[in-house]
Amino acid sequence: MKKDKWIWMGHAGHLCVSSMCRFHLNTYVGGVIVSTVGEYFPYNEETMVTIGSGDKSFYETMVFKAIKTTHKCCPFGQFSGEDLECIRYETAEEAHKGHLKLCRKWSKK
Repeated sequence: MKKDKWIWMGHAGHLCVSSMCRFHLNTYVGGVIVSTVGEYFPYNEETMVTIGSGDKSFYETMVFKAIKTTHKCCPFGQFSGEDLECIRYETAEEAHKGHLKLCRKWSKK
């Protein structure tokens, strides 16, 4: 799927506490959803908490099989199954680059 056909959606694509994440990217690319979340602040405005395992995993990208939805803003959602790939990052810059890398990778499949 060519990059100009990717669908960028405005809502976080995964993580049950994503409403408390300040960082999220959610992109449909050729049959999958690439979802990145991070900057998780569950308790207060000053303490960012890690996501998943690892001392410095403040961001993560997961890839899920996509399903069609009826929502106009997010025409695709994640299939409620196991993730196809997961990568964690320490910084927002790494997370952004990692998200784009996985979008490119999965759009070729």
